[in-house]
This record gives sequence, C-alpha cells and structure tokens, in this order.
Amino acid sequence: MPVAKGSTIDPARTRATILEAATTVLYERGLDGIGVAELCTRVGVSKETLYRHFGTKEGLVDAMLRQRSERVTQWLTAAAEAAGDDPRDQLAAVFDALQQWYDDPAFRGCAMLNAAAQHHVETVRALTARHLDRYLELLAGIANRAGAADPQVLGRQLLMLVEGATVVAAHHDTVGAGEQARHAALTLLSAATASSPCG
Repeated sequence: MPVAKGSTIDPARTRATILEAATTVLYERGLDGIGVAELCTRVGVSKETLYRHFGTKEGLVDAMLRQRSERVTQWLTAAAEAAGDDPRDQLAAVFDALQQWYDDPAFRGCAMLNAAAQHHVETVRALTARHLDRYLELLAGIANRAGAADPQVLGRQLLMLVEGATVVAAHHDTVGAGEQARHAALTLLSAATASSPCG
C-alpha cells in the first residue's frame, strides 16, 4: 500500500519517539517554559509532524502526562513488589526508590503536580487527580496488607508523605527527604497496626 504524502511509514514509532524526547524537554523546562517552535527544534521534528501526531501542544502535554503517570506508578509498584511480602519492607522500598529519584541531577519534582500548578485547567487537574489515586491505591494496598484498621486513611497519610517529600526535595533540599519521609511512614504504619489483630 502506498504511503500518503507527508505521512510516516511507522506512525506509532514516530509518535513514541516524539513523546519520549518531548517529555524530557517539557519536564526540564516546564510546560510554559518553551514554545512550540523551540520544542520542535529540540525534539527534531517539524510543527506539521508534531501537530499531525498530537493535534496541538496541549495534546502532546496530555499524552506526556498520561504516559508519565503510567511509568511512575509501575516503577513504584515494581519497587514495592521486589521488596517481598512484608508490608513494612514494601513501604520502605517505595521511599527508597523516591530518594534515588530525588538524587538524580535531572530531578525537577513531580511532573504531574508541576503541570497542575502551571496549567490550572480541568483536563490537567483530572489527570493529576487520577495519578494521585493510583499512588493512593498502591499505598492503601500496603496498609491493608499490614492490617491497618482503616487502610484508606493510612493510605492518604502516606500519600501526603510521598508528595510532601517530593515537594521538599524539589524546592528545598533533596538530601534525606526520602529517608526522613520513609522513617515517618514506617512510624505511621507501626502506630496504625499496633492495636490491629493482624499487626
């Protein structure tokens, strides 16, 4: 089948390549820190190609945030699962993984929260809320396996520690933010399970 003028032989691969490159640039510079022309130059594509695959810059941002949320959630879930069956070890592993992220020179905070702060619009807010829901699902699951009386409440408290540590690491001091949050999280977990029959 002939390829239509202006199209690519492998659109999915082209889209993925653009998305990967743009994600790095947008995370580094911020959603409003770079215009479409410069973004296209940095990514190495024409505006026409960018718009053909994503419609608009907002379409690109939407795709980036969805992919980022998926990737980060899978990464933290894998870290917890690799820690074994003990919920305390799983929780510690989540914060250990976060500290490794904070120590990365490319760390610029949570892309989802950054986006919500920069683009206070319903679509971005909804994506960010879904991202936090996925974190909550992971953390409440750990709390449930630990035997917490109210896993959802403990999960929300742990979520506050995750996001709080991420904000502190991004805007104040990366040194020890994850470790300090880890200590607080394990203290919360112990307190929430001390009187539980499963604790």
